[in-house]
Amino acid sequence: MDTDSILWDNVRKDLLNEKWPSSLPIWGRVVRSFQAVAYECSLCPGYDTPTTNNLRLWSSKASGGEFDFQKFNNGDYESSVADQQRAETISAVLYPNDNLERGKELRLKQQYFWVAASLYDIVRRFKKSNRPWKEFPDQVAIQLNDTHPTLAIVELQRILIDIEHLEWDLAWEIVVNTFGYTNHTVLPEALEKWPVGLIQHLLPRHLQIIYDINLFFLQKVEKAFPNDRDILRRVSIIEESQTKMVRMAYLAIVGSHKVNGVAELHSDLIKTTIFKDFVEIYGPDKFTNVTNGITPRRWLHQANPRLSELIASKVGGNGFLKDLTTLNQLEKYADDKEFRKEWSEIKYANKVRLAKLIKSAVGVTVNPAALFDVQVKRIHEYKRQQLNIFGVIHRYLHLKSLSPEERKKVVPRVSIFGGKAAPGYWMAKQIIHLVNAVGSVVNNDEDIGDLLKVIFLPDYNVSKAEIITPASDLSEHISTAGTEASGTSNMKFVLNGGLIIGTCDGANIEITREIGENNIFLFGNLAEDVEDLRHSHQYGSHEIDPDLQKVFAEIEKGTFGSVHDFSALVAAVRDHGDYYLVSDDFHSYNETHKLVDEAYQNQEEWIKKSITSVSRMGFFSSDRCIDEYAESIWNAEPLVVHD
Repeated sequence: MDTDSILWDNVRKDLLNEKWPSSLPIWGRVVRSFQAVAYECSLCPGYDTPTTNNLRLWSSKASGGEFDFQKFNNGDYESSVADQQRAETISAVLYPNDNLERGKELRLKQQYFWVAASLYDIVRRFKKSNRPWKEFPDQVAIQLNDTHPTLAIVELQRILIDIEHLEWDLAWEIVVNTFGYTNHTVLPEALEKWPVGLIQHLLPRHLQIIYDINLFFLQKVEKAFPNDRDILRRVSIIEESQTKMVRMAYLAIVGSHKVNGVAELHSDLIKTTIFKDFVEIYGPDKFTNVTNGITPRRWLHQANPRLSELIASKVGGNGFLKDLTTLNQLEKYADDKEFRKEWSEIKYANKVRLAKLIKSAVGVTVNPAALFDVQVKRIHEYKRQQLNIFGVIHRYLHLKSLSPEERKKVVPRVSIFGGKAAPGYWMAKQIIHLVNAVGSVVNNDEDIGDLLKVIFLPDYNVSKAEIITPASDLSEHISTAGTEASGTSNMKFVLNGGLIIGTCDGANIEITREIGENNIFLFGNLAEDVEDLRHSHQYGSHEIDPDLQKVFAEIEKGTFGSVHDFSALVAAVRDHGDYYLVSDDFHSYNETHKLVDEAYQNQEEWIKKSITSVSRMGFFSSDRCIDEYAESIWNAEPLVVHD
């Protein structure tokens, strides 16, 4: 039986009579209510333990039944199923395109629907224990993973004061001690905001509570900073712009007892930039860091079973999958020639597997002996896939300028891209368009042959990642310094024996510290230089790198398609301030790729770097990450499991 069948067959019938409203009673009036139906997925086992966690999912159904026979019999066929369709839309597709007003409204409905359903369930179970409400935070810890579920703060406060009739101050103390907030971005423009008018339209009671929370908070700020009136404007949950907005990140900070970033640089940056005022208000202890981690069970043992087996044979079995720090026993084998040979053979086999996927997906034949250069992640300007593809064009132009004899000395390379753009993110889609356009030219150039192939793998997902990650020789993590919160694909690639080219950003910094500077290829400006460079672009001179100018000239010649197809990508760098510092880092990026080519030609040393890097990746286990959350934020201790 497949997973979907198991999942959807396990509807919690005992909860079907519970109403999980999407629009709640406001002063005794229900505008529209939906039923949240709970579906159990008891398929979340731990590794090498009898413990199995439960995953509860929610589906939205019409509370008044699926079908209105009266309307149907009267010939009003569309209206007879309208309530059913309206309800099911909420949980049909997660997060529609929010460039449209209807998309924004549906997205807010979705956020509230899942928050409300989960909180009603949590409260229901807590009340069964007959404990006093003041013990709620001792029994329940809720982590807000970014701002999307932040309405949970308001909803829990509403439940406690409107339904359970607690005093406002006691309810708020319970709420704050229950929630923790994980921030995932340092980009001010990426911090979630909702128009006050939209919340007023959909959730008027919740807006009233938001105003109460804001008043309570600002009164405390005013007492603490009586001579700084502007701080009230800066930290207010309500942004007094032309269209009033609710700042969800600020609400998450005010309503949580801990705020954490997901890498050391990221956590430092949020305290000195976007949340600087809140550090002044609450003090530094409210803000902490928990560096992300990955599970070696999936990203090594499942994705790369042969490598996992080889490692197990040298470190005393599969214990490293539960204690990744024991990988350090592997480092001594970096000098073992026979071990390096086995390691290399496994990498080659994984590259053959990926080559087959590429052939079946896009019809292009690639040489597994070439250097596989991979960048697979969400498409976004700050992640700089545009820098990568501009670099690929630069490489292509360089290859075209070489004689046949000179080309024989070149390291063959396959540049592999993958990732999805948000539905309304036009510039990200232009990057994908350019990658495919360059690929269609380069892959059919007989002069170049196997020296360079450009691949965009469509429909990137976890299943494809499990094939791509073990096959990479080099992976690209090249975000503008100070913009990537952490990243986890960098950890996955290194754990599978791939080397990194990257900026000093996110978890790259901590990876460098663990594996050593000799085993990673770093380039580009540092985070502390970024604002000065942006300022100089706007108000000083902004000279485009000469090699990048040649790339732009080739694009504008129409080599890769219509002259106008990629004008916005070029203009963003050349004419509109180059916000993501593509030109500033272009020379350093290309020079570092030359170092990659040189290093790859010495395969014995390359494999040594690969083995050494894997042996030093013990810190980046999700087990360590979860332990830190449990200890420093949730105040939770592991249960003793008896076989």
